[in-house]
Amino acid sequence: MARIATLIADMFEDCEYTEPAASFREHGHDVVHVGLQAGLQVWGQQDHTPVMIDLSTASADPADFDALFIPGGYSPDKLRTDAAAVRLVRSFMEEGKPVFVICRGPQLLITACVLAGRKVTGWKSIIQDIANAGGIYTDREVVVDGNLISSRNPGDLQAFNYACLEMLS
Repeated sequence: MARIATLIADMFEDCEYTEPAASFREHGHDVVHVGLQAGLQVWGQQDHTPVMIDLSTASADPADFDALFIPGGYSPDKLRTDAAAVRLVRSFMEEGKPVFVICRGPQLLITACVLAGRKVTGWKSIIQDIANAGGIYTDREVVVDGNLISSRNPGDLQAFNYACLEMLS
């Protein structure tokens, strides 16, 4: 089964983490939390879901993982200022490994400069940012473009989870 690096920081959108992570685990996949500092607990923005960081972005090696998952909320905006997080995202995209983003998750792809010519969706506040990065914004519940799967918001989670699991199978 797949080992999934989950790139997460404080103020993630709770259900955009909890529902996909539970779905991944239910299907036998390993979810590893990667964040700014190993051993640090981060919290969701709505329900204050606690998540313990397993590995720091600086110590995470893309070769140790099969896929990357980036939940939304304000977490991606916090992570995009971390050079190691940006390198991790760029590596997954360049290697063609599965990358799953929802809501504001594409902010990390924008900072990693890996969206040019790629079809992607995301939260409505980043539509122009996606376009400015050369991405092709597509307003659908789930968009699959090669190794990249994206969704807009919590209302898209069922389709998002299904598409991610299909890619992992």
